[in-house]
Amino acid sequence: MNNIKGDIFGGVTAAIIALPLALAFGVASGAGAIAGLYGAIILGFIASLFGGTPTQISGPTGPMTVVFASAIALFAGNINAVMSVVFLTGLFQIAFGIFKLGKYVRYIPYPVISGFMSGIGLIIIILQINPFIGLDGDSSVIKTLYNLPFNLSYINTQALIIAASTLAITVFTPKAISKIIPSPLIALVIMTTISISLGFDIKTIGEIPTSLPSFNFPTFEINQTKDIIILAFTLAILGSIDTLLTSLVADSVSKTKHNSNKELIAQGVGNTLVSLVGGLAGAGATMRTVINVKSGGKTRLSGIIHSLTILCAVLFMAPIVSQIPLALLAGILMKVGIDILDYKFLRIIKNAPKYDLYVMVVVFLLTVFVDLIMAVGTGIVLASLLIVYRISKESNIQTIECKETELQDEKSHTRILNINGAFFFGSASIFEDQVNEVLDTKHLIINCTNTPFIDLSAIFALEDMISKLNDLNIKVSLVLKKEHIEKIIKVDKAHIFDNVEMHEHIKDIKN
Repeated sequence: MNNIKGDIFGGVTAAIIALPLALAFGVASGAGAIAGLYGAIILGFIASLFGGTPTQISGPTGPMTVVFASAIALFAGNINAVMSVVFLTGLFQIAFGIFKLGKYVRYIPYPVISGFMSGIGLIIIILQINPFIGLDGDSSVIKTLYNLPFNLSYINTQALIIAASTLAITVFTPKAISKIIPSPLIALVIMTTISISLGFDIKTIGEIPTSLPSFNFPTFEINQTKDIIILAFTLAILGSIDTLLTSLVADSVSKTKHNSNKELIAQGVGNTLVSLVGGLAGAGATMRTVINVKSGGKTRLSGIIHSLTILCAVLFMAPIVSQIPLALLAGILMKVGIDILDYKFLRIIKNAPKYDLYVMVVVFLLTVFVDLIMAVGTGIVLASLLIVYRISKESNIQTIECKETELQDEKSHTRILNINGAFFFGSASIFEDQVNEVLDTKHLIINCTNTPFIDLSAIFALEDMISKLNDLNIKVSLVLKKEHIEKIIKVDKAHIFDNVEMHEHIKDIKN
C-alpha cells in the first residue's frame, strides 16, 4: 500500500507502451489487432494477480507471435485449431510449474543473461530508429540497418522533433521529479499535447477496436493432434524461457527474487484463458517489465493496473489513445533500450575471464541478429562445454612408482594411479590415456579418494578399463570413498577398498 502511486504510474506507462505492441503483434500474427489486445489484457491480468514475479508485465511478445503465426498458416481458416494450440500451451506451462521445472533457469550463467539483456537493449534501440525519424517500423534488425542509409533521406522532421524531445525528457528529467511523476509519463503528456495542438503531420497509434470478446471453447479434429501438440509444446517452451528470463531481468532491476514455478503456473492459466476469447498467446515481456519498474512499479498491482488501463483504452479512451504519436513511443523505447544494456558487465569487459567474454559476445550477437531463444540455448550449451573443459583441465591424474622397500616381491612392477579432482565424462578420456601408458605393470592401484564426485560416464570408463587390464593379466585394486563403492558393479568387490590404509601394499598412498 506504500507504493500505490508508483504502481499506478508504472502500470499506466507500461500499458501505453504495451498497447501499440499488442496491436502490432495481433496484426503480425494474422489473427487481427483485437487478438493482441485480448492477449495483453487477460494474460497480463492473470499473470500479475497469481504470478511469482510481482513486477513482471506479460502479454504478446515477438518470439511467441512468430510461432503463433505459423499455427495460423498451418491451420488456415481454422481458428479453433489455432486456439487449441494456445489452450494446450497453457496446460503445458501449468505442468512445467507443477513439476517445478522453473528452478533450472536459475542455473543459466551470468554471461548468458548479460548477452541476452544487452542484445535485447540493442534490438529495441535499432528497431525504433525508423519510428524515431517518422517512418514505418520494421521487425527485422538486419533489414532496418541495411535500409538505414536510404531511410535517412526521408526523415519526417516533425516526428524527429517529437522523438528527440521525448528522449531528452526521459534522459534529463531530474530524479527528484521522476520519483513523483515518471519521466516517460511526463513526455507522453507534453509531447502528445504539442503534437495535437500544432497539428503535426506524423503517424499515430490509430483506431482502437472497442468490441468485447465472446467465449468459445477451442475444438480440433483428431488428425490435427500431432501438429497441435508440437506447436503447443514449442510455444510452451518458448514462452517459459522468455518469461523466466524476463523474471531474472526483473530481479536484476528491482532487487527482488521471483518464484519460477508459481510464475509458470500463472502464465499457463493466463494463456489457457486467452485461448477461450481468441487471443494471442504471450509471455513475460522484458521491455514492458523494465518500463514498469523504471516508472515506479514494485508490486503485482502495477501489472493489474497495466491490464485494466488497456481495457479502459479499448472501451472508453480509444479516440484519445489513437492520437499518441508513434515517434513519442520510439523516444521512450530508445531510453528503455539504453537502460537495459548490461553496464555491470560492460564496465569490466577488458578484465573479464576470456571464456565468459566468449559466451557473452556469442549470446549478444545471436540475440541481436538471429533469434532470442537460439541465443540463450547456444549460450547455455557453450558455457556448459567451456566449464567442462575448464574442470577437465583442473583434474589431475598422477602415476607413482612404488618403492622397492615397500614391495620387496614385485619391486617397481606396482604403480599407483592417483585421480585428483572431478572424475566425470570430461576427464574420463584423460584417465584412459593415462592407464594406457602403464600397461607394462603387474599391479595397478587406482586411488579415487581425492575425487569429489564420479558420474556414470566415469564409472563405465573405470569398469571397462579394469576389465581390459584383467584381460592383460594386470592385477587391479580400486580405492574409493564409501559413497562411491556401491556405484561400481562389474568389479570384484574383493579388490575394492574404502580406505587407503587398508591396502596391504601401500603405507602412504596419498603422498
